[in-house]
Amino acid sequence: MKLGALEAGGTKMVCAIGDETGRILDRMTIPTDVPSVSVPRMTAYFAEHGVEALGIGCFGPVELQEHSPRYGYITSTPKQGWRDYDIVGAFAAALHCPVGFDTDVNAAVLGEAVFGQAQGLSCVVYVTVGTGIGAGIYIEGKLLHGMQHPEAGHVPVSHRADDGYKGRCPYHRDCLEGLASGPAIEERWGEKAALLADRAEVWELEADYLAQALTGYILTLSPEKIILGGGVMHQEQLFPLIRRKTTEMLGGYLQAAALGDMDSYIVPASLHDDQGILGCLELARRALCP
Repeated sequence: MKLGALEAGGTKMVCAIGDETGRILDRMTIPTDVPSVSVPRMTAYFAEHGVEALGIGCFGPVELQEHSPRYGYITSTPKQGWRDYDIVGAFAAALHCPVGFDTDVNAAVLGEAVFGQAQGLSCVVYVTVGTGIGAGIYIEGKLLHGMQHPEAGHVPVSHRADDGYKGRCPYHRDCLEGLASGPAIEERWGEKAALLADRAEVWELEADYLAQALTGYILTLSPEKIILGGGVMHQEQLFPLIRRKTTEMLGGYLQAAALGDMDSYIVPASLHDDQGILGCLELARRALCP
């Protein structure tokens, strides 16, 4: 099969050509501009390669309910030009092929489940910590949608008394994304996360907020593995802090064997930052062969 993959992000669009085995044959990256600029460039790329199906993992919020007349739309995004945009319809009309569609984080967890370290597991959570925070949830071969797709980056966390930062989420202020996203780190400390690597207090606080959220995910979803990706998680010193704090917050309540080896339970992404593209190839395969 010749499959197309589109990892549609708020700052860049990554397009790739691959097959059902996860082999990536070609790739193109362009900045995210308004649809009238970005979409024709991408449809031309996929048409030139003659893809049989396309998988899109998209920034959101998006409409995933297939019975909805707005299925395939980007909905309430603040991204200029993309609000209420029918991204699935635009690509289907241009390419005349099946289009698989989901969130960018659901595509990432699907990539890990099919091609990466989550193979063979029935419940996995993938959390991306970067410009925003989101989670993709894979349960028994399916991506969790429910009423909508999960917005686990906006779960409430306890705002630490020693943290005077008010939070940047325009909806909730001090939800997880409001307190622990990359822009929140920069706004609180005055520098980008990458320049704060040697500031222990930065990562102790960051780990506290992330561990609070992971504890909630563990207690509600009971995942067999939690994978952490995104630009902030390139700060590898976060992992031991998060593991320790999550263990402390669980308080010995759960006796699952997986929690006895936190180094193998809370882990970094395994696919060299290609988990989203690989998940999109799998979305395309599933659209072609449901």
